[in-house]
Amino acid sequence: ESASSLASKNADAIKTHHNDTNLVRELRNKGRVVEPLKDFHKDEVRAIGRDLGLPQDLVQRHPFPGPGLAIRVICAEEPYHCDDYNETHTILRLIVKFADTLEKPHALLQRIKNSTTEEERTMLASMTRQHPMMSTLLPIKSVGVQGDCRTYSYVAAISSNEAPHWPTLFKLAKIIPRICGCVNRVVFMFGEAIKEIVHDVTPTFLTTGVLSTLRQADYLAHKLLQESGYATKLSQMPVILVPLHFGRDPILRQASCQRSVVIRTFITNDFMTGIPAMPGDQIPVE
Repeated sequence: ESASSLASKNADAIKTHHNDTNLVRELRNKGRVVEPLKDFHKDEVRAIGRDLGLPQDLVQRHPFPGPGLAIRVICAEEPYHCDDYNETHTILRLIVKFADTLEKPHALLQRIKNSTTEEERTMLASMTRQHPMMSTLLPIKSVGVQGDCRTYSYVAAISSNEAPHWPTLFKLAKIIPRICGCVNRVVFMFGEAIKEIVHDVTPTFLTTGVLSTLRQADYLAHKLLQESGYATKLSQMPVILVPLHFGRDPILRQASCQRSVVIRTFITNDFMTGIPAMPGDQIPVE
């Protein structure tokens, strides 16, 4: 288990092994389960593969999710809106437009000041002045880790009509969850800046059509990664299907009927902790 009580007395069970069910635990207690590789993590399994002389493309293959690709579908029947949704959405917009916020003080500005240092606020003002951005709070729940706890909460999305300035986005991704405690993940949305609040979701379940869409997106994303020659630069690149339909004209009141794809570029040495790969640094911008 990742970051469980086995590692820390203060940590929650962040990630239980996919195949570790109650039945397996019961059989293990009876001494009926043989687990010769139970103490090896993914990086160590790769080292064993190299020692065994397995082909490099097989050894470096990205991990496939234990429960199957379906685990990477965010299912939803209705939008996730708690009582703090509107306030969190407002604070998020104040952060990405912090330079303007200072000129036109808002009642929630103090929330930002209470969670940041003077140096960080100066940096925020400079970044948001140089790089115009928009933000929206997505009405879905994402699993994340905050402190020693596993959380299910909002995703903050940042968009822009300009090319993304990745160093700025990476800094915002660290600051936003600290100010907005109910946000545990920050994403950048390609395409035109999203100006309207996303109020609804596309009803999504593990149906044949939904899973087919994810398989196609996963195949295309990893095919392009292999062709780029940068597959070995990334430890893992999960492709996730989310029940969100962007680019709708609010005047026409179109129903949410499409879904979006999230690509998470991940670099790690031990598959326990890691960092996102920055375009223009670990991977090319293209």
